[in-house]
Amino acid sequence: MSESKETNRVLTDKDITKLGIRSSLLQASFNYERMQAGGFLDAQLPALEKIYKDDPEGLKAAMTDNMEFINTHPNLVGFLMGLLISLEEKHEDRSVIKGLKVALFGPIAGIGDAIFWFTLLPIIAGISCSFAAQGSVLGPIIFFACYLVIWLLRINWTHLGYNLGLKSFTKLQEESEIISNSATILGVTVVGALIANYVSINLKPVISIGDNISVSVQEAFLDTIFPNLLPMAYTLLMLYFLKKKQVSPVVLILVTIAIALISSLIGLM
Repeated sequence: MSESKETNRVLTDKDITKLGIRSSLLQASFNYERMQAGGFLDAQLPALEKIYKDDPEGLKAAMTDNMEFINTHPNLVGFLMGLLISLEEKHEDRSVIKGLKVALFGPIAGIGDAIFWFTLLPIIAGISCSFAAQGSVLGPIIFFACYLVIWLLRINWTHLGYNLGLKSFTKLQEESEIISNSATILGVTVVGALIANYVSINLKPVISIGDNISVSVQEAFLDTIFPNLLPMAYTLLMLYFLKKKQVSPVVLILVTIAIALISSLIGLM
């Protein structure tokens, strides 16, 4: 007779609430190499240490995976943390956990930006400013009260993600290989799409044809034949150096900055 889901749990509701509160640490060590990875790991660390209390190698693998690049929405990240922690608790295959993380952080960022930064907060700020313009103290009170509610909701998102992960675990076990492959494919697709957004290379040179006609190398040739060819090529080059493990990511960042400055000065980009 198999043990019930509850008896297999390592984390308590209090632990998940703590995870939700700690999710506010997401951007505590923001940097341009791994973005929010440091805060993402630090928020989950107490839960991971409890899950892998007797498995130092498992903890090491989980910490390594969570230090990989991530850039998502701070107010909704608790949902992703809760989901991933539930899979860590059940010792799901690492490729499934990594694949789901990579596949979900982009859409969660898009949803969060659309709801919070572009809709909810501007409306609240507009209402609050109208009160403040009339000299009413209700302006800042309304704004900070609403933001406090938004902040507290991260606890609910974390519990929701965790409970969803627990309920879906049986299905994940049955379809583990299919989900792993699907998550990997989706994750690679998301990362590929991010290249076009995060990497921008535009060539300035133009080719003169006749007296009054000039053709842009970027628009007429590169963008017509293969849009975003240069960003993809440069990203693959950086990946090659990273795979060789002979060049530090910091060095690659400095080289990229130097190339950008020099290219701008000589009018290449």
